[in-house]
Amino acid sequence: MKIAMWSGPRNLSTAMMYSFAARGDCAVWDEPFYAPYLAKTGIEHPMGAQIIAAHERDPEAVAARCAGPIPSGKPLFYMKHMPHHMVPGIPLDWAKDCVNVHLIRHPARAIASYMAKRENPTLDDIGYARQVEIFEEFGGVVIDSSDIRENPRGMLKKLCENIEIVYTDAMLSWPAGGRKEDGIWAKHWYGVIHNSTGFSGAEGPIPNAEGPLFEAALEKYKILKEQALSP
Repeated sequence: MKIAMWSGPRNLSTAMMYSFAARGDCAVWDEPFYAPYLAKTGIEHPMGAQIIAAHERDPEAVAARCAGPIPSGKPLFYMKHMPHHMVPGIPLDWAKDCVNVHLIRHPARAIASYMAKRENPTLDDIGYARQVEIFEEFGGVVIDSSDIRENPRGMLKKLCENIEIVYTDAMLSWPAGGRKEDGIWAKHWYGVIHNSTGFSGAEGPIPNAEGPLFEAALEKYKILKEQALSP
């Protein structure tokens, strides 16, 4: 089974990748289309030139790997995808053969976390609008990262049940430090997860937020939240 996990940045997506990798029966791939996205758009990102140099930048080659055999002969393949990477000219037809899962987070939290790493984000940068489009095209399961943090075992069991794989408590913890599958960008973005050995506790109150970016993201978030697995 191939699992395409769609998530905007700062949404618990790396922790979820580590969780699935900890199962032992699941290969993982960290943001396969990041380099093609940067190469095609010319958008400036932290470590952008290094990302393009270190990773496959041809979107057709990446898409072929997404559609190809699961690495290491494992039965499961977790692909961590950012919806905003899927710009015109980057193939998406491979996703029809995947179990599509949409990881969401309240935009007040996601935007604040993102801005600590990269200033002045746009709606495209944080992925909500493109994620709704992908959900409308391929469907799938929606799960809120805040619910996972509040009850990791319960929500991971629900997710596994909905995508028809066996849950294991191995998904609840992982060794501190990075993984060999991390993209080169890990040194900029993954400091917190590299110091972790499992899911953080429940998040605090939703911070106050306002402005056009937040309002636009909140509108898209609500569309997906209506479809999310209940806690």
